[in-house]
Amino acid sequence: MDTHLPARRFDADGRAHVDLRAVFALALPLVANSAVQTVLNLTDLWFVGHISTRAVAAVGAVNWLVICVVLLLSGVSMAVQTVVAQAYGGGRYTRASQAVWTCVWGSLWAAPLFLAAGFAGRAFLAPFGLEPDISSLAAVFWLRRVGGAPFGSVMWGVLGFFNGIGKPRITVFVTLGVAILNGIFNYWFVFGLGWGVAGSAWASTTAQALGLILAFGVFLQARYRKQYKSHLTFRLRAHALWMQLRLGVPMGLTYASDLLAFTVFVIMQVRLSAVDGAASQIVMVVTALAYLPGIGIALAGTTLVGQSIGAGDRAWAMRLGNTVIWLAAIAMGGIGLVLALTGPWLLPFFVNTADPSAADVLARGAQLLWLAAAYQFFDGLNVGSGLCLRGAGDATVPAVLVLILSCFIFVPVAHALTFAPGGGWVTFLPQFGWGSVGGWLAVILYVLLLGTALLIRWRSGTWQKIHIA
Repeated sequence: MDTHLPARRFDADGRAHVDLRAVFALALPLVANSAVQTVLNLTDLWFVGHISTRAVAAVGAVNWLVICVVLLLSGVSMAVQTVVAQAYGGGRYTRASQAVWTCVWGSLWAAPLFLAAGFAGRAFLAPFGLEPDISSLAAVFWLRRVGGAPFGSVMWGVLGFFNGIGKPRITVFVTLGVAILNGIFNYWFVFGLGWGVAGSAWASTTAQALGLILAFGVFLQARYRKQYKSHLTFRLRAHALWMQLRLGVPMGLTYASDLLAFTVFVIMQVRLSAVDGAASQIVMVVTALAYLPGIGIALAGTTLVGQSIGAGDRAWAMRLGNTVIWLAAIAMGGIGLVLALTGPWLLPFFVNTADPSAADVLARGAQLLWLAAAYQFFDGLNVGSGLCLRGAGDATVPAVLVLILSCFIFVPVAHALTFAPGGGWVTFLPQFGWGSVGGWLAVILYVLLLGTALLIRWRSGTWQKIHIA
């Protein structure tokens, strides 16, 4: 019997079962880490929200686009957890630490691209036709966040190492430190120094840089130097870099395509009106209370599936993945319902009540929260299936599926349902003029299709034929 396989236990008859206690022991710290990430996002929104409604609309218009660019340029970091989990499952510990150093080399080479993208912020925003003052605020935020993103990219890679070896508590420790520092720097930069939106961006970049130092300090501790030779695997290996890029770039494209579609969606709402833009941004951040815990559970699936494959048992990887997917769907669906019910009490926390538009933002936000709750279960299928496929190294087909559904179905349908005739960007699509409600109905359709497609891909078992060098 392979008793060393992750989350596996045997009953009195010798039959193997998924040990839910072991799954939750890994998942709960990752859920906690996702909750800390949510607090970090909410902190930024709180500070920006107390500048003005137009500041919230500006950051909402660009925030997801910032993440899209970062994901596209951070492919070498995205692959770390998968490579580490499979190497750990196979007992190849130096290969696991090598993945971190490969991430460092790849990110160093990508740093000029981050800076170039940061200075090109106005060019990225020009096609969206935002009001001049909102566009200016968005460009200020963009430059500071994208230009400093290599710090966060490498930090993700180092934390992917700890997740891959089943030590997510270290990830929580580092992320909590980043969240605390982000709050301190936000208060100092936004209010103390009066830097406004730029101060919030600088706060995130500075906190991530210090978080990277902390994460690397743990990675180079004696215990990891002894088992993983983390101080000796720093030399650049071209084949390792190529493998992580080949695996990680489609992973980054998967999430970037999804987020790019949502970025365009939010910009549609901002173009509709500042109230619709601010309400949609607030709802998306609040619903992260459901999304990010689902991500935490699903990330446990990445580790468990990867470790099982590394240990040579793909059938067990399938069984673990099935369990994780349904746990993520149930958790996200339940939390989404709770958020919709408690929306009238949650939303005022993120709005400056003295702002003339505050009442309209709150009324629209409470309405949209119910639409957001309607798709959370299928979003759980989406993130659960997607991250289990990621643990198996199945990245290209999911990337294609997300790209097609996000860019060629979600975005056109959202445009058609949101804008009235003459109000949108193009005229060759139908324009029903349902406003932000129509846009969020398009979100429901998209997530339903995406969650179903990725679940079918996982259940097909095609990923069992994939082998990572």
